[in-house]
Amino acid sequence: MIHELHNNPTLAGQVRLLDNVTYAAVDGRPLKMAILTPWTQRYPHQYHPTARPLIVFVQGSSWRTGKLGEEIPQLVQFAQAGYVVATVQHRSAIDGYAFPAFLEDVKTAIRYLRRHARKYAIDPHRVAIWGTSSGANAAMLVGLTGDDPRYKARLYKHESDRVDAVVSCFAPMDVADTFEYSKKVPGNKLLQFCLFGPDPSKWADVARAMSPLNVEKPGQDYPPFLLLHGDADKVVPYHQMEDMYKKLTHDGYEVSAYRIKGANHERDFWSPAVYQVVKKYLDEKIK
Repeated sequence: MIHELHNNPTLAGQVRLLDNVTYAAVDGRPLKMAILTPWTQRYPHQYHPTARPLIVFVQGSSWRTGKLGEEIPQLVQFAQAGYVVATVQHRSAIDGYAFPAFLEDVKTAIRYLRRHARKYAIDPHRVAIWGTSSGANAAMLVGLTGDDPRYKARLYKHESDRVDAVVSCFAPMDVADTFEYSKKVPGNKLLQFCLFGPDPSKWADVARAMSPLNVEKPGQDYPPFLLLHGDADKVVPYHQMEDMYKKLTHDGYEVSAYRIKGANHERDFWSPAVYQVVKKYLDEKIK
């Protein structure tokens, strides 16, 4: 017996991957992103882009240049649900690019996507940023420093780098405390030297400028935040998420937080339940 299935003329549920998209270049080095976008097609053969909400994803990398493909298998489900998802790279501190290079790059990527919103079928008024670990540190800083001239690089300068929602997974909220917590990890001092600059007398000031707990101020126009963190994290202490949640709540900002019981950094942190929480939150805030 030959079974039959119907065709899919609108390509519903299909995802297109645009890899190795260059959004900027610094010192001759290209900065890349990969973009997942839902396929939509009018019958019979015309591609019909509908403006979609955008998720900008920043993979954790200890402030090095992250792997573009690290989370793409998991992010496909968000593209299937109707989001455009752009996972972005930034310059590496280990290559000599101290703070705020990574933050400038992520903001440049957001402005690039807004500039090319029509090309990638993005709704520029529905943009979220989602990061993990050091990428979540970047995501928090983006949410707390929207259109801050201190971090606005020259490219696409007429576009906004503000976002409409922030998702933070196990972010360093207090950078100095994070380095102290992981001081026995090989390369700890070298990373601080590269990230904070060659003058140790200035490290404390740079660490404060990088720390969302220090950057957050009352009376600002911040987007809503979703914070998630494992309570057995051996890289970034769990209490930092609690501290950030309490501070945002105290100052009257919209914030939700989830404690992932027994979860370490990355790996066993992830589950279908975590992705469902993130999707439900993004559906409410930008979809």
